Amino acid sequence: MPKTITMPALSPTMTEGTLASWSVKEGDEVAAGDVIAEIETDKATMEVEAVDEGRIARILVPAGSENVAVNTPIAILLEEGEDESALEGFTPEAGGGAVPAETPLAETPAPSPAPAPAQAGPAPAQPAAAQPSPVAASPAAAAGSGARIFASPLARRMAEQAGLDLAAVKGSGPNGRIVKRDIEAALAAGKAAPAAAAPAPAETVAAPAAPAIGEAAPLTDDYEEVPLNNMRRTIARRLSESKQTVPHFYLSVDVELDKLLALRKDLNSRSDDYRISVNDFIVRASALALRKNPDVNAQWTDKAILRHRKVDISVAVAIDGGLITPIVRDADRKGLAEIANETKDLAARAREGKLMPEEYQGGTFSISNLGMFGIDQFVAVINPPQAAILAVGQGVQKPVVRDGAVAVATVMSCTLSCDHRVFGGAEGAKFLQTFKGLIEDPVTMLL
Repeated sequence: MPKTITMPALSPTMTEGTLASWSVKEGDEVAAGDVIAEIETDKATMEVEAVDEGRIARILVPAGSENVAVNTPIAILLEEGEDESALEGFTPEAGGGAVPAETPLAETPAPSPAPAPAQAGPAPAQPAAAQPSPVAASPAAAAGSGARIFASPLARRMAEQAGLDLAAVKGSGPNGRIVKRDIEAALAAGKAAPAAAAPAPAETVAAPAAPAIGEAAPLTDDYEEVPLNNMRRTIARRLSESKQTVPHFYLSVDVELDKLLALRKDLNSRSDDYRISVNDFIVRASALALRKNPDVNAQWTDKAILRHRKVDISVAVAIDGGLITPIVRDADRKGLAEIANETKDLAARAREGKLMPEEYQGGTFSISNLGMFGIDQFVAVINPPQAAILAVGQGVQKPVVRDGAVAVATVMSCTLSCDHRVFGGAEGAKFLQTFKGLIEDPVTMLL
């Protein structure tokens, strides 16, 4: 009996993903463990392996399809000895509803339309066989009867921008839904319809009306549309929630780096087995400061404040299309060389999209360092459920006063973003005091 391959849940929080590419094609033989596809989640691109052996009979979701829900059928596998005849009458199994095998899912299907409400007055009698099904009716026919036209959001936007009447377009998607390829075909055939209402003569308009608050400005062709990937959507959602629901406050401190830079140079000259960066010292100092100030190494819940027993540092890494925070686990128990090698490996695999979910999910505290981009000082948004994030700027030569005399020192500005529900200013200040002492006397990190 044919088997259904469904969109896998690659992390505990994954609800949908992008089917980035297929590594097989219809007719290919596969064995258990063979890589068959790459799935893009909100954090990484991961390979999907076949669970059973057989032949790929049909690919239901083409490469590049976005927002494919977990458990959606994406392909059908024929077992050994089966041929195409086994597909007759076969319906792929799906969590939340079956999808006909003959329907290619070019886009995520829209929910089936609700039955039309009963008419207030009697309708003319019509033979049952002649009554059209609301699901089978074409979008054009639905428009003519005043019913809703079913089209994907992308298709609607393309039609609106091109001045195309959706009622004149025949849908080829599931249940007659109008999708992107239908709009492209209609435009290629020159079916763009005039707008329903002719615009007022140009000479009668003194100036274009300003859009209402919350309304998008009129579109022009002077822009480039950059599609949102799952990672950017997730970043937007989570950080919007953070700024709206977490009461942020900020504490800043300047730390001198000259002793640290000298120790770093000395340590790196001793071996080729590691290459310690300033950021590795920052991770180590933050971890030790958190161990001494556990109020900061915590998170908020509606029932209690959770103080973490482990110190897991999330280190922000910029990648194409977004940001990811691989985690240095038990950072307070690791030396500088181990932290250096681990962060280098995590950052490299993060940029390649090869991190496993457990390598970026969790963390008790975050560090965001923009010093390498020439930024002197900034504030960062807390990454819930964590209660704090440290924003680190570059080291800059500045005049400082020592024993009543002016001297020049390399100074780095650090700003701690704090969740005021979890701890107050005094606790945050004590953390920064400990952190500053470790950075300015870095030998103490080696003890």
